[in-house]
Amino acid sequence: MVPEFWSEFWYGLPVVAQDALWFVFLLLPAILAGVAVVWSYRPFSLVRAMIWRYRWTNALFVLLIAVSVGLGVGLIAQERGIRKGTARAAEKFDLVVTAPGSEVQMMLATVYLQPVDVPLIDGATYDAIASNENVALAAPIAYGDSYRESSVIGTTAAFVTHLSGDLTDGRMFQAVDEAVVGARVPLDVGDSFTPSHGVGDGAEEHAHDGVSLRVVGRMAPTGNPWDKAILVPVESVWKVHGLPLGHRPERDGQIGPPFDPDYFPGTPAILVRADQLWANYALRSEFTTERTMAFFPGAVLSQLHGLLGDVRQVMSVMAVVTQLLVAAGVLAGLAVLIRLYARRLALLRALGAPDRFVFSVVWTYAATLIGAGAVLGIGVGLAAVGIISRIVTARTDILVEASLGWPEFHLVAGFVSLTVLIALLPAFAALSRDVITDLRS
Repeated sequence: MVPEFWSEFWYGLPVVAQDALWFVFLLLPAILAGVAVVWSYRPFSLVRAMIWRYRWTNALFVLLIAVSVGLGVGLIAQERGIRKGTARAAEKFDLVVTAPGSEVQMMLATVYLQPVDVPLIDGATYDAIASNENVALAAPIAYGDSYRESSVIGTTAAFVTHLSGDLTDGRMFQAVDEAVVGARVPLDVGDSFTPSHGVGDGAEEHAHDGVSLRVVGRMAPTGNPWDKAILVPVESVWKVHGLPLGHRPERDGQIGPPFDPDYFPGTPAILVRADQLWANYALRSEFTTERTMAFFPGAVLSQLHGLLGDVRQVMSVMAVVTQLLVAAGVLAGLAVLIRLYARRLALLRALGAPDRFVFSVVWTYAATLIGAGAVLGIGVGLAAVGIISRIVTARTDILVEASLGWPEFHLVAGFVSLTVLIALLPAFAALSRDVITDLRS
């Protein structure tokens, strides 16, 4: 009956309250040990003098603890930040329809703009998708061209609005020779450029000669690789490759839907969005055929995160093992530091100081260094995740905003409790030393 009561009480608490209580529980051994050791004594003035006497040695010891703690908490926080960043990047891609193949490969190509060669969806299939009564948006996504480090993507104005909302500068493209750039593309409104066939090294050698596109607008930041993409009317991509423009000849100059199935040259992927959540599942079932593959990028990403869950556990275990090794190093380091004060501690004992007072001095000294290192380690962790997040964002074009959370504070609390309990051993060792020998040394 009691366990059931506590179970209901615990799960009835807000998540923040659970995390806070768990933090206190992990830190409780250190608190109880401190109260028990210093009870009825005041070793703090002597401890302060000991720390000041060898301040640079103590500072180095604190710094080593801070670096180890900071790297441990930063490792876990960064992994969580990357998962959130990749999930946020896929939020706008409700349902994607492509030719049959690997869902992972097509998700990487469509959401994260990783280059890949895939079959095209024909005009009849696109028309069936676009004309479905439950489809609110069916935007072709035609990739394969680039300009320097930016992918050039052919699509529709509705997709641009869906992806980033209102433009931050300029206007939407209205002709085949106009483009809208992502927030991080190094082109300004009014600049012109020539796209190249392919993506990556060597693409500039295959420039589409005689083609010039002009930037007329800039998207708002999206926090995903599309911030470095250049979006053009899908007709522009078809035109530079000598293909029909998706419309009958008498409608030459039109961009955007509706497209004529007989003049639709194909597209690698189609973004599909329904107004109702249930309709997305119905559309996925309807468009999963022998000729097409419909999938939720978010669901595929969740599966990948699930597969990578073991990696996260390994990282967590590595962080814990690192902290255990640091704790062992702290024990060895404290033993060395205590030797620096051996003569002074022996003098205290020779003057009649109770062993328990000497014990409290040694333990308080060690606990102070450990506590200072742990607190400083939180600052090191904050700095580490900030620096690493910027590097990962620059390298992957996925906005990663990692920050320390309760799991990291739990790790620090557990580390502090473990190491201050280990610090009892050097305190006992200090009392076992021979007073006369230390006084003579």
